[in-house]
Amino acid sequence: MTQTVKPLTKTGIGGGGLETKLKILILAVILAFFVGVNATFTFANAAEPDEGDPQALGMIALGAAIAIAIPGIGAAFSLGMATSAIAAAGAERPEIIGRFFIFIVFIEAIAIYALIVAIFIITMLPAYLG
Repeated sequence: MTQTVKPLTKTGIGGGGLETKLKILILAVILAFFVGVNATFTFANAAEPDEGDPQALGMIALGAAIAIAIPGIGAAFSLGMATSAIAAAGAERPEIIGRFFIFIVFIEAIAIYALIVAIFIITMLPAYLG
């Protein structure tokens, strides 16, 4: 009696295959393009900050939110995968755990840099408020 063995496939985050990830990536690129175009028009009006354009205020706030949300989500996924890998490797060879903490520092740096960029964006708000 012969049995057929199904090949193991690694689907990654979200359980979707490569096609699903590609669709999500294309959607993210399109969204980033439209936000960038709108931000370009907002910053083109930055020469006249005393008007207090509500759309400009909203776009600055939206830019700050996106600047912290997307890297924060990415850092969260990365940190989850890295810490689970560190725990698995540490169970087999406890002496290598210390070497992996530099990767956690790099992942946290992504979120910290995003926070700094969001703070820089938010500091533009007083120029529009008058």
